[in-house]
Amino acid sequence: MIHASTARPRRGSTLPATDRYNRAMPTPRDHSVLFLGKADDEYTARALATTKATFGRVESFLGRWGDPWPKEARDWSGDWVISYLSRWVVPNDLLKQARIAAINFHPGPPEYPGVGCTNFAIYDGAREYGVTCHHMTASIDSGRIVAVQRFPVDDGETLYELHCRTQEHLIELFESLMRDLVAGKPLPESEEAWARPAYTRQEFEALRRIDPTMPEEEIARRVRATRFPNMPGAYLELAGHRFEVQTT
Repeated sequence: MIHASTARPRRGSTLPATDRYNRAMPTPRDHSVLFLGKADDEYTARALATTKATFGRVESFLGRWGDPWPKEARDWSGDWVISYLSRWVVPNDLLKQARIAAINFHPGPPEYPGVGCTNFAIYDGAREYGVTCHHMTASIDSGRIVAVQRFPVDDGETLYELHCRTQEHLIELFESLMRDLVAGKPLPESEEAWARPAYTRQEFEALRRIDPTMPEEEIARRVRATRFPNMPGAYLELAGHRFEVQTT
């Protein structure tokens, strides 16, 4: 886990937040932020740099899958919680400590909340994909949506290619919203809503599993939806042994 904190001299008092989620904020440099993100990730680093340039006081924690929740963040209170590709589920009591908003940047559109969003889009043969900013609640990817940025999925696009383009669109959405805050604009309120409950880790793992009784087309869809460089993909279990599917 990587932890960092920045602070700048305050140039005024923090404005009272009569509307927690939608108040114009002409002086974000007066606000304090808890930033949670993915360690060793270039897009998270870019988002963190933008956050530090936008707000006056930023405390950041970067982690990987399986890292424990940072104990230094347990007693945080301030104005914003910003989650960008974070590997942690933010405790509900901490979300309540954000006086203005607690927002997450999700690498998928409202049709694909939760784990494995790009995988399920490839599996479904989606013709359109997107990224979402939303308010965080106790349930994953279920809070009110701030903004969605959509883009078409190219014919024959692989999981890796879609992942890469998704990262570009997500940072674009992030930087656009930060520019709006600097300009004194409030967070927008999208009319879109989540299309389904969040996909779970168990559902994603089930997508990886294939068996000989499946139709050839179904096996091909699962292999294509889980093939990613240096990551485990589809597998077959026989006689208590697991065999990873190798593709050429």
